[in-house]
Amino acid sequence: MEVACPVAPADDWVVRTADRVRAEAGRRHPGLAPTCASGISPSGPVHLGNLRELMVPHLVADEVRKQGAPCRHILSWDDYDRLRRVPKGFGESFAEHIGRPLSAVPDPCDRHASWAEHFKEPLREALARLGIVVTEISQTQMYTSGAYTEQIVTAMRRRADIGAVLARYQTKRATEPDDDDPQTAVYYPFRPYCAVCGRDDTTVTAFDDETTEITYICACGARVGPTPIAAVAGKLAWKVDWPMRWAYERVTFEPAGVDHSSPGSSFTVGGHLVSEIFGGQMPLHFGYAFVGFTGGSSKISSSAGRAPTPADALEIFEAPLLRWLYARRRPEQSITLAFDAEVGRVYDEWDDLTRRVAEGTAKTPARAVFARASGTAEGPLPVTPRPLPFRTLASVADITAGDEAQILRILRLLTADAPVGSLDEVRPRLDCAQAWVAEYAAPADRTQVRDEPDADRLAALTDSERDAVKLLDCVTAGYFAIVLVTTIAFGPWLFKTCNIFLSWGAFALVTWIALFRGFPFTIQFAREKAPAEIWDHPLFLRLNVILTVVFGVMFSVNTVLGATALMTGHLLSVGLALPLSLLIAAIAFSNVYPKRYFERVAPHWAAAAQAAQAAAHD
Repeated sequence: MEVACPVAPADDWVVRTADRVRAEAGRRHPGLAPTCASGISPSGPVHLGNLRELMVPHLVADEVRKQGAPCRHILSWDDYDRLRRVPKGFGESFAEHIGRPLSAVPDPCDRHASWAEHFKEPLREALARLGIVVTEISQTQMYTSGAYTEQIVTAMRRRADIGAVLARYQTKRATEPDDDDPQTAVYYPFRPYCAVCGRDDTTVTAFDDETTEITYICACGARVGPTPIAAVAGKLAWKVDWPMRWAYERVTFEPAGVDHSSPGSSFTVGGHLVSEIFGGQMPLHFGYAFVGFTGGSSKISSSAGRAPTPADALEIFEAPLLRWLYARRRPEQSITLAFDAEVGRVYDEWDDLTRRVAEGTAKTPARAVFARASGTAEGPLPVTPRPLPFRTLASVADITAGDEAQILRILRLLTADAPVGSLDEVRPRLDCAQAWVAEYAAPADRTQVRDEPDADRLAALTDSERDAVKLLDCVTAGYFAIVLVTTIAFGPWLFKTCNIFLSWGAFALVTWIALFRGFPFTIQFAREKAPAEIWDHPLFLRLNVILTVVFGVMFSVNTVLGATALMTGHLLSVGLALPLSLLIAAIAFSNVYPKRYFERVAPHWAAAAQAAQAAAHD
């Protein structure tokens, strides 16, 4: 019988489930700690969807521990499962191992004991960083040590009863046969691994209930038996293996993906088998929704055949933040993790929550989620000592090409009121920002620092473009001349103090002078995306005049804000946060407005194009 653990919308689902788990464990097994369970198959990279399989029971088990009671969270490694297919990116030579246990397949990098261990290691490291404490159980070890021999014999003797339950819930819509469903007149829930070839392409032909001797044949031609089943390598079918383990480990709570926990699913079948065959009880459970992602890189994409892993996520998300992305959603809510430019917004939300919690203004549910994200029953997780905005760190990492001396110099300028002492103060967030820029930022958005000028591009410049370059050179030279003179005359303090508005002022000066000379500076960027045949069209020029005016106003306003920040002392809010917000708004406007502009002027554009074609024919 299924024991559902519904998640009431008005409740704190973690506390509610933890209370239910404690009460149920006390009723079922007085004196024993509750057991929360997760199961992972190391058949390939363990992705972020699998992490929810671990995170949901972890949050519940950790809540039980925070209440002062013991709780066990087991991670069953399904490393005795067969290799079903070779994942993309791995050599076809591994195809010969299909059908063998994952723990018997060679490691693809020759550093681990097996294929299974190769994929376990990065998850173990990620779990340690996330503060997820588990008791690992290798199913290879359990099966080969004889721990399940009694349960295997029970299942084989009750094969007819098991077959009847499976047949009752057999999926009729399946396009491929289910290995667990009865395929022959006599159903056997145990599949041997061949003693000759090591694969599970075997068929059991006989089992003696009295002697427990088994006979099987293999596709390789081998015939084995009769021999005691205790001496035969193999495992129970998954739909039988799962409820067997519930009973063996006395599992109190185990959630599962919605595909496994829907009516008539594996949980339904397991609910019958755990009590009717193995004398155990169905664990408390509920389904959790899927985890998706946006963005990616060359190594993480659907076409590459690999979804992001916890290790990938921890490259760009601090551990407490990644925990928060899972903990803030209720199990029935799906999760989408951003690997694209939305990463900056996610960090902003986390920083805002951190601030509200520190100020005592966060609401009770938000405080509870923050507490679960930032620490466990064992203590708080490491955080960045000085968490500067992620967008700022990413921009600095981008323009400096990762040069640590330059990064520190710029960060000290940005924190002039309380300068950053060392980069350790902004780590690990800085490392996350650098990893994001290197692996996930769109190539078109990255700053490319050249070792030498692009001679071909310079030769192709038009007269107006050359004038713009000369203008930029003159303004740059003038700017640094002013810096040099003021530094010699008054010392470096004046430039350090006034740099906050001088930089914006220099941008404003270049923008307005270029516009008045008939060369709006945005046109050089617009031409990179627009077809060459419209570059000289008046409507294209008018669009860039509008965009340049917007940027000119923004630079001018930011110059005033910089001066105001110096006079009022509000360097971070008025001198940094507000100008950056205006800069982001201007960039957003430059991305959105051109589409609307072209939609509005399209008829005029077409008419002008037709007139030009007619004139050319005449």
